[in-house]
Amino acid sequence: MAERLEQKHLTRRKLVEAALRLSAEQGFSSVSLREVAKGAGITPAGFYRHFHDMDELGLILVDEIGLGLRQLLREARRTITGEGSAVKKSVHAFIDYITENAHLFRVLQGERMGSSPAFRKALFAEIDRFVEEVTEDLERGAKLLNQPLRDTALAAEAIVAVAFTLGAEALDLPKHKREQLTERLIKEVKMILRGALAPPRKKMK
Repeated sequence: MAERLEQKHLTRRKLVEAALRLSAEQGFSSVSLREVAKGAGITPAGFYRHFHDMDELGLILVDEIGLGLRQLLREARRTITGEGSAVKKSVHAFIDYITENAHLFRVLQGERMGSSPAFRKALFAEIDRFVEEVTEDLERGAKLLNQPLRDTALAAEAIVAVAFTLGAEALDLPKHKREQLTERLIKEVKMILRGALAPPRKKMK
């Protein structure tokens, strides 16, 4: 019984990995059930022992992508603030993560405007969670450094937007150009944070 459950888990994992690989190449909305089953080494009929349909599999992919992004933040947990070393460490962690997990990031980038409404909704929900975690980091860092920000949520949203845009570029660059892009991203994050700093309070006369 235990062996059968383990085999079922392994087959399900192969289906997820095949879907991720194919989605990174051509977009999840263009991937067929037959292609996923073939990629996992099973028959199309065998697919239904693990998922009701492709939409259910798609939501599993979204969960996997979201978990990876949130783990990124937890591993790089230093707050992204005006402190140069913290920005640098966080940006390097982000670029390292997306290049090591390019298939996940390509799916996230490619499917935000495609696929089914349920899939898109789930993707945007994961991006919102990512923004929320960056917001929490900014608030914590601002408090520690006594440098209040005018709108941490907007600053976090801007940082995520810039990071995702440049991150997409980084995937297809050779190492030396990726390093240049990383430095560019560090500068842009610092610019966003400087712009978000609340002006000092005027002293009462």
